[in-house]
Amino acid sequence: MSFDESQIERYARHIILQEVGGHGQAKLLDSSVLVVGAGGLGSPLLLYLAAAGVGTLGIVDDDRVSLSNLQRQVIHTSDALGTPKVESAERAIRAINPDVTVITHEERLTAENAMDLISAYDLVADGSDNFETRFLINDACYLARTTLVSAAILRFDGQLSTFKAYEGEGHPCYRCIFREPPPPGLIPSCAEGGILGAVAGSMGSLQSTEVLKELLGIGESLSGTLIIYDALSATFRNVRVKPDPTCPLCGENPTITDLTMHLAETGESCAVT
Repeated sequence: MSFDESQIERYARHIILQEVGGHGQAKLLDSSVLVVGAGGLGSPLLLYLAAAGVGTLGIVDDDRVSLSNLQRQVIHTSDALGTPKVESAERAIRAINPDVTVITHEERLTAENAMDLISAYDLVADGSDNFETRFLINDACYLARTTLVSAAILRFDGQLSTFKAYEGEGHPCYRCIFREPPPPGLIPSCAEGGILGAVAGSMGSLQSTEVLKELLGIGESLSGTLIIYDALSATFRNVRVKPDPTCPLCGENPTITDLTMHLAETGESCAVT
């Protein structure tokens, strides 16, 4: 792939990196990422992926911009209040980088549409805010053999990992760590428990870095490692996670072979974070 003069200038700081170079930048421009949720995590994630020149960004979100979002969802502005988040995010992305193709999916990710949506992209980044959606994304990505970079935030804490259990030995899935969703009401949502806005920015930025690493095939993958961030103590813990041979999805005797179990689940809007 050849670059025009404006692209050479735009991506100069990538191109001079030995680990990226012109070949890596061309790979990014040819890549596609589906971001689930244009909220607290999805906002910095989408902004950095757009700036980096990821060629196609899909956005799944059925919510509209509200005033309470603006404390942390930095891709949206006050003049976007009341508009669909996918439209607001698309405008911001196009203002940052005209090289990027934006595909908006103004809908909730469900068992009915998950496989079709996920199969159309090279990688999925989960910025959802409820366990039903997280488990659905994990299961669908495993079945579609698509790499998943997943983050979660609440109050002053964050978690981040990469899941590609379809690659086999040494690669756990989300269910290897968390077997099933907790009982309703046990863990508060961000709307109930609160969130320091900058924590969303920190975790979303880290998530974008892991997405770019996976697309470029550089560095050490987070697959098999769970990062736990405590903003109040400014500490990170790296927890090693092994595949669970009894996992119902990727274990030795799987019982989850399709998304049927998710058909009755509703969950909350996937981007209130």
